Amino acid sequence: MSNPEATAAHIGLNIPDFDLMGYYGASYGTMKPYHRVGNLLFLSGHVAQIGAEITHKGRLGATLTTEQGYAAARQTGLNLLGGIRQAVGSLDRVKSMVRTLNFVVCTPDYEEVHKVSSGLSDLLVEVFGPERGLGGRATIGVMALANGVCFETWATVEVE
Repeated sequence: MSNPEATAAHIGLNIPDFDLMGYYGASYGTMKPYHRVGNLLFLSGHVAQIGAEITHKGRLGATLTTEQGYAAARQTGLNLLGGIRQAVGSLDRVKSMVRTLNFVVCTPDYEEVHKVSSGLSDLLVEVFGPERGLGGRATIGVMALANGVCFETWATVEVE
């Protein structure tokens, strides 16, 4: 079995420490960062943000390209990894990604939402490997998300 913590360090990922800096989602409204039921971990929304700064604002198909959306989804993935670490202490405790539900802010005619979400999925496979890191996924194009972010994910994770 792979060691996700060692993999993340080896590829130089900058994963936020939400125990140190706090989960940024609280600035979006009343919520908790995660909820655990048995071996299932339900994570609240994560977005493309570093500290208080949103890294990718805009709308896919208008002000942002698919490549920029992919980068936003990847940044969101780093925050998701930080959320997992905050909840269970180590990425090594992940048994599998069960599913992600992804939201992409886009124009009505934008049809590449699936390519945007691959920024998140590809990162999870890099860190956890295909057996543990690739789960079910749905991506929905939406008109707006809080504070102008272009991508948000919710995740369910199986943990030890």
